[in-house]
Amino acid sequence: MKKYKILMAEDDLSLINGLTFAMKKQGYEVDVARTSLETDALWGNGDYDLVILDVSLPDGSGFDICRNIRKTSKVPIMFLTAADEETDIIMGLDIGADDYITKPFKLAVFLSRINALLRRSTDFSQTDTQLSSNGITVFPLKGEGYKNGQSLELTSGEYKLLCLFMENPNTVLSAEQILGRLWDCDENFIDNKTLAVYIRRLRMKIEDDPGRPTKIVTMRGMGYKWNTEGSRSL
Repeated sequence: MKKYKILMAEDDLSLINGLTFAMKKQGYEVDVARTSLETDALWGNGDYDLVILDVSLPDGSGFDICRNIRKTSKVPIMFLTAADEETDIIMGLDIGADDYITKPFKLAVFLSRINALLRRSTDFSQTDTQLSSNGITVFPLKGEGYKNGQSLELTSGEYKLLCLFMENPNTVLSAEQILGRLWDCDENFIDNKTLAVYIRRLRMKIEDDPGRPTKIVTMRGMGYKWNTEGSRSL
């Protein structure tokens, strides 16, 4: 069985000790960085399955680290931070994070969210089906997506969402169904507002006119649909 490797950027020593003990007890290999500089060095020299970031580090921001990682990798990224303003959560998800947990938090929830992210990442990487419609093609085994032959720069969360839609053409998916499939978690922050961020960000990359979407359409009061029939949102 694969032993997952996690990179955690956190400067609170008491929190580091507790979380690393819990994660190692779950069988994960954990590297810890206490500064942005250390995080960059470890990331550059390692091969990680998950990155956990605090927003506030002594020499920089976890947001900047996330942006840099997303330039080259689709690795799952989780924010674990005291920055609990709605604008912070939206920012974290908007720049490519797959999850955002605010402090204080329950250890069991934290571990469950790690398991969900790693499981989803593994599930999406094991299928070899090619999906193609609306000028969009994805290769799940390779983790690649294309629009009219041009490569799409998608985060892990965006890619999973796109695959889910394309696997269910012309089918209305409720917000609850989408969130349940992608995150498999009942935590309250994962709500319609969070999903809307992912939808908006994905539309910016795949729609010809994101302001008038024809691929991912909103079905008012019902959810969203991957539309191959040519009509717009209702």
